[in-house]
Amino acid sequence: MSSFASHLQSLTGSGGHRLHPIDLTEQEVQRWVRHSNEISFNQEASSSISVDDDPPASTSVLDLPWTTGVPVARTGIIAKTVDSLYSKLVSDPLISPLLPGLATLLSSPKKDDEISEELAEMFGFDAIELVMEVLSNRLPLSYKLAIVDDNTSVVSEKVISSGKATSGKATPSRKGQSRNQHANGGVDFTADDAKKRMEASFRATASRPLFSGTVSQAPEVLPHVYTSSAAVQGSVMSTLGAKYLLPLGTVREDKEDCEEVIIPPPKPVPPRVSEKLIPVTELDGLARGSFPGYTSLNRIQSIVYPTAYGTNENLLICAPTGAGKTDVAMLTVLRVIDQNLSSSNAKSIPGSLATAIRRNDFKIIYVAPMKALAAEIVRKLRKRLAWLSVRVRELTGDMQMTKSEIAETQIIVTTPEKWDVVTRKPTGEGELASKVKLLIIDEVHLLNEERGAVIETIVARTLRQVESTQSLIRIVGLSATLPNYIDVADFLRVSRHQGLFYFDSSFRPIPLEQHFLGIKGKANSPVARRNLDRVTYQKVIDLIREGHQVMVFVHARKETVKTAQAIREAAFAEGTLDDFSTQEHAMFSLFRRDIGTSRNKEMKELFNDGFGIHHAGMLRSDRNMMERMFEARAIKVLCCTATLAWGVNLPAHAVIIKGTQVYDSSRGAFVDLSVLDVLQIFGRAGRPGMETSGEGYICTSEDKLTHYLNAVTAQHPIESKFIDGMVDSLNAEVSLGTVANIRDAIEWIGYTYLFVRMRRNPMVYGMTHEEPVDDPQLGSKRHQLVTTAARKLAAAGMVMFHESTGSLVITDLGRIAAKYYIRTPSIEIFNREFRPRMREADVLGLLSMSTEFDQIQLRENEVKELKRLIEEVIPCDVKGGTDTSQGKVNILLQGYISRTYIEDFALVSDTAYVAQNGGRIIRGLLEIALSRKWANVCSVLMSMSKAVEKRMWPFEHPLAQFELSSEVLYNLQRWEDELSVAEIASQGAAELGQLIHMNERQGAALSKAATQFPTVNLMHHLRPLTSDLLKIAVKVSKDFNWNSRLHGEAEPFWLWIEDHEGTEIIQWSHLLLRQNTVDMEVDFVIPIRGSQPPPSVSIRFMSDRWMGAEDEVKISLEELIMPSFSDCHTPLLDLPFLPVTGGNAVSSTFNKLHFRDFSGIQTQCFWSVGQTYQNILICAPAGSGKSTLAMLALCKTVGTCGSDGFGVVVVPNRSLAKETASLFKYSQGPARIPIEAILLPDALLAKRGKGIRITTSSCLLAALRSDAGHSWVSDLRIVLCDNLELLDAEYELAVSLLISQTQLLSVRFIGVSNCLNDPMDLARWLHVPHQGLFSFRPSDREQSLTMKTISFTIRHSTALFEAMTKPAHAAISEAAADSSAILFVPSRNQCQSVAANLITQCAIDIDTRAFLGRGASAEDVEICLRRLHNSALSNLISHGIGIFHEGMHRADRTLMLQLYLEGIIRVLIVPREACWTVPVRASVVIVMGAQCISQISESDRQLRAYTIQEVAKMQACAVRPGQSGAFHLFCQAEQRDTFTRFLDEGLPLESTLMDSEVLNDWLQDMRKRGSIASKQDFVDALSFTYLARRLETNPLYYDGSPGKREHDISRHVDRLWESEG
Repeated sequence: MSSFASHLQSLTGSGGHRLHPIDLTEQEVQRWVRHSNEISFNQEASSSISVDDDPPASTSVLDLPWTTGVPVARTGIIAKTVDSLYSKLVSDPLISPLLPGLATLLSSPKKDDEISEELAEMFGFDAIELVMEVLSNRLPLSYKLAIVDDNTSVVSEKVISSGKATSGKATPSRKGQSRNQHANGGVDFTADDAKKRMEASFRATASRPLFSGTVSQAPEVLPHVYTSSAAVQGSVMSTLGAKYLLPLGTVREDKEDCEEVIIPPPKPVPPRVSEKLIPVTELDGLARGSFPGYTSLNRIQSIVYPTAYGTNENLLICAPTGAGKTDVAMLTVLRVIDQNLSSSNAKSIPGSLATAIRRNDFKIIYVAPMKALAAEIVRKLRKRLAWLSVRVRELTGDMQMTKSEIAETQIIVTTPEKWDVVTRKPTGEGELASKVKLLIIDEVHLLNEERGAVIETIVARTLRQVESTQSLIRIVGLSATLPNYIDVADFLRVSRHQGLFYFDSSFRPIPLEQHFLGIKGKANSPVARRNLDRVTYQKVIDLIREGHQVMVFVHARKETVKTAQAIREAAFAEGTLDDFSTQEHAMFSLFRRDIGTSRNKEMKELFNDGFGIHHAGMLRSDRNMMERMFEARAIKVLCCTATLAWGVNLPAHAVIIKGTQVYDSSRGAFVDLSVLDVLQIFGRAGRPGMETSGEGYICTSEDKLTHYLNAVTAQHPIESKFIDGMVDSLNAEVSLGTVANIRDAIEWIGYTYLFVRMRRNPMVYGMTHEEPVDDPQLGSKRHQLVTTAARKLAAAGMVMFHESTGSLVITDLGRIAAKYYIRTPSIEIFNREFRPRMREADVLGLLSMSTEFDQIQLRENEVKELKRLIEEVIPCDVKGGTDTSQGKVNILLQGYISRTYIEDFALVSDTAYVAQNGGRIIRGLLEIALSRKWANVCSVLMSMSKAVEKRMWPFEHPLAQFELSSEVLYNLQRWEDELSVAEIASQGAAELGQLIHMNERQGAALSKAATQFPTVNLMHHLRPLTSDLLKIAVKVSKDFNWNSRLHGEAEPFWLWIEDHEGTEIIQWSHLLLRQNTVDMEVDFVIPIRGSQPPPSVSIRFMSDRWMGAEDEVKISLEELIMPSFSDCHTPLLDLPFLPVTGGNAVSSTFNKLHFRDFSGIQTQCFWSVGQTYQNILICAPAGSGKSTLAMLALCKTVGTCGSDGFGVVVVPNRSLAKETASLFKYSQGPARIPIEAILLPDALLAKRGKGIRITTSSCLLAALRSDAGHSWVSDLRIVLCDNLELLDAEYELAVSLLISQTQLLSVRFIGVSNCLNDPMDLARWLHVPHQGLFSFRPSDREQSLTMKTISFTIRHSTALFEAMTKPAHAAISEAAADSSAILFVPSRNQCQSVAANLITQCAIDIDTRAFLGRGASAEDVEICLRRLHNSALSNLISHGIGIFHEGMHRADRTLMLQLYLEGIIRVLIVPREACWTVPVRASVVIVMGAQCISQISESDRQLRAYTIQEVAKMQACAVRPGQSGAFHLFCQAEQRDTFTRFLDEGLPLESTLMDSEVLNDWLQDMRKRGSIASKQDFVDALSFTYLARRLETNPLYYDGSPGKREHDISRHVDRLWESEG
């Protein structure tokens, strides 16, 4: 017999030894299962075992120890006991969900004492009797639980699947079932039936392990988790919050007026062997100097120190309040400073550290949850880092930081919402994010609250920034103790084994005994309030009698006095008032004398009885006095608000939180006191260094007791609140450009805490447990979330969402909402209610409808004061009056602007909230109106925005914005209210003093203010460009005295052109006037629709900051004469292409042409150019071959003339001259006509004989001005004027003189230009006959060229080019894999940064080769890098990017072009000015920005737009013979229409000669020489200019009159003659 059979025999024997249930191991049961399987396999073919069949005796599982040797009667008793126990467990709603886990636990091989501890934690320590009962019936209960589970999941399924009906004739075995059936489980527990069911169940599951519980891995052992309990993350019993565990030793008392739960201090965690406190003397010089007064780091700081100060690991520090987390943050701050020292030896040299810090290389962001805490952190950090001269600044609320403040600040302390706003901005403060090296997030456990969505947003944005920029931003999270700290660590990308540090509440410096009191009675009822007062008094008096001080925290300023008086009255009634007295204090009389100086009556009365009060509404001196007295123990009870806990470190032995209902102005209602506040207040309990313990009491309503127990004892796992704010967060990311499609959005969700928790606890987020198993990355769920959010944004018009492609493109509306933190529901309201014409009252009504104010509720006790405000204060009508919450918002905002006094505290709080949000939303509405070009409402919104900011109405006197005395302002409004600021500024001090009935001193103050009031002078000129386009040239001149204190670095202004009805803004511009700015020129190009222009337009000028600083200039258009429409364009004929070889004599002139046939344009022009001698003008698109035809005519003419005949090619600049000379020489045939580029006037005049001279317009002008110029032209036979679209004053004057001096000679003129809108006058100037003019349209281009324009509303800044990087990279990627690209940027300085951004984008897309050519090997690249003179270019070339500009070393420039032409690098970045010299083309050309900084003077730099000629030249780089190209223009929204219009229809060309220095210099020179002796000579000379032709065709452009060309020329001659005289 086998050993196992022997063992069974021993078990079934009547007198054998009986094992204890614990002695039956899992292995033995498994062996029995295998044995039963073998027996079952050898049986005859019965396919299944009926429930009613008797199993073989030798394999009966019921013969196991708990029934062996037990009489049948006793077995029945055991079954009934188990049945009763099972009923008890099932009927308990808190335990029944735990039964599956209970079965696993009971059937485990653990011993009873181990299981008892876990059962106690499961059921709660108040159910210890139930624990003992379960243990005494451990084994039978485990089988009972297994049977019930199997009967419902296995046996029942077999019965159903076999088709057996539950109705019909009853079998004998089921007789009497109703008598013995269990009430809950429906299971008969007679001995026989139980035996049969158990047999069937175990045979059915014989192929599976006996224990059906899920086998999970042992909890991960983390090295830095310090806790005194055995609980680890995941010990929470129910994810739904049904049952939580309280620490051992917890006492619960049920009293008459309250229920009290007392949680004792936890046992301290014993130190580990490796632990030691780190003395400050062992720190290096940097750290040692930043811990003044410290002898050593505390235990937590010593544990964290090696990681915090020695590595760049992300950190999560979970520790109780007061444990020293801020000093851990200080260590990480010092780590950043250490890494930004200019010298590694600085720490060892005394006094050198402060000067060795590279302050401009880093920023540190400290995110604190509240403004009060932010202010405290700023004070601490400033004090600690003052010796290093490190600047710390607060950035909260509506505070802004200028560029200079940003530059000089190293550490910025802010709130989550403010940092979210800052990082949403692409410019200004938003540029901060690019320099951040450390992000510290304090109180990160706020993830569980409504504000948690903001924390998720900023962390996700930071993590993506780290990956996208390949930069290092260290994230440090500081948190109170929380149960699922591993989830938070995963969210912050913290290494569990290196950066995660968890310290439980035993690490609190002063052990804290916590008392939770649930006050009986309905919340806020009189009974509840009486009980609360009674309980508060009782706790206070008990503590006072023990000799302790108490701080009682209330939640309103008035309540501090009421609570103190209530405790005093209760003490008087009980006869215990003497216990509170401090008159025996040694300094009592001194303090009493001090308090006598206070004007606070209540404070003086309460002090006599040992009470004090403290709140933010008191004078600073009174608050300081209370703090000093309490610290000296001259006050025993201090009633205060939570501001004391946040802003002042003033501990006491005990703190009592009286009530947990707090008014939240952001919601407009009373809410529960946040857990953050509770922890902060409890942190004030205990006096470090003076006491060994502290006590914290929280008095709340009975129904909130469990909530605070769970929250404060960290039993509730913190969940994500991100879904609620996902729509607005997604809009912000799309606006920033970090999310461009659904794929990006799905990836973005992966960086959030929501993603972590959805995988861990899916049911909370509407998922099943199976979803994370089937889809571990939750791709489907994330896709659903972002698609739903994108649809909402698209419906609101905030993004353009193409579901087929998944692309997301921000709209102006979405960008504005993101910038101003406006919610999507508010945008939906604005879409419905916003109109082009609105009054101030309408704007205020619309503003009040914003969902940001939904929390503001109307309360009955406020109606009286609101009505008073309507009747006595506010000037605008209020829709809804005092009957709605919207009306309340409207009234409060108007009251705020009117600076009215409000009595009710809740209304004061609501007013602050309304004002803070109202100003922001008005600015958003203003930008929405600007984007829609609504002139009327823009003006109103501009005024209302300044009204909120300045707290003054538009009808008040503008000088009220200055710091003038109230008497001066009063007299000014009384006596001279009608005087404008300009009129005041024009008068003297004495005169002004008399006008306002005051003296000269007050008059001088008034005059000074008036002269500093921002005003400008506006001048304008009408400049028609085409028959339907009018340019209005506006000159803005500063007309006020600059005061840096008042005006700062710059004064922003809005300037726009509006229609005659004042409804539509035709075009607008935002200007910045600086101290050194004299004037600014702004050009507006507006369409003139139809044959009849509008009667007028208006120029409106408005200051962005100063109320009343605005002006309007009306421009009459009634006499406007636009140039007539000239349809002189040449249609492109469908002709067969003319071959190069043949009877056209081309082959004898050119033998190196790269084409076999002429193009269509060349074919059409060939006869006139090559076979006639008439003057020719060809205006055709770039790449059409017009220069080749001109070369043919030039060479033919020179080739056939005499020995001295020569031709001249005139180009605008030196680079084009060299390029043209190279092209001529390369293409010329065997005739070999001498071709030379001559760039000096003397050399040009000295050159004689046959040939072609290529020169610049400046060189030609200088030559013609000389005495030898007249004789030089005698042998001239042909002139080619190339690039006439670039005609400037110098070019025009040179050609005009050439025309004048050759008028009696036989000289042929050929003009070549890009497409022009109207070339008729240019043809007339060059004396081109009608048949010699060939003017083609840009659309006649034979090469395929696609043009795409993307407009941006971001101002010119680094952020603009960062936003352009992604579409630029996409444009390059969309082209063929081996295609090339040229990127034009505004300046040389931006070449490197744009290249770095492109490389980063490639890294994001995991594109390791970036823009290297297909055939480029690593060896090829390495060889090229060795040839570089500038090693900084190595990284760019390694990624296939090159740079080309004149500032580079010539060898590097040549190498870049060589690599580009060989296809090793595919992207060439070129600054704007190099567009004329870059000699290569590309299949993709991208213009990244169409504005550049222009140096007006040494101290004045202004932003100017690219000229249309520059943009056209850049576009020409995308035109390649026989190949397609793509041109992408990234420009400002206001530039888009103008650029696309001229690129599609041809360039405008006007003369710039009239007001140029070139003409003045030439006139002065000619008068000195005697060449021009009279005005008539000057008039005659001007008649040869292009200006003379345009004066006739477009006189208004030159301030002339139609039909009076001679008069206009004479007028200009008179002006210039007199100026030269």
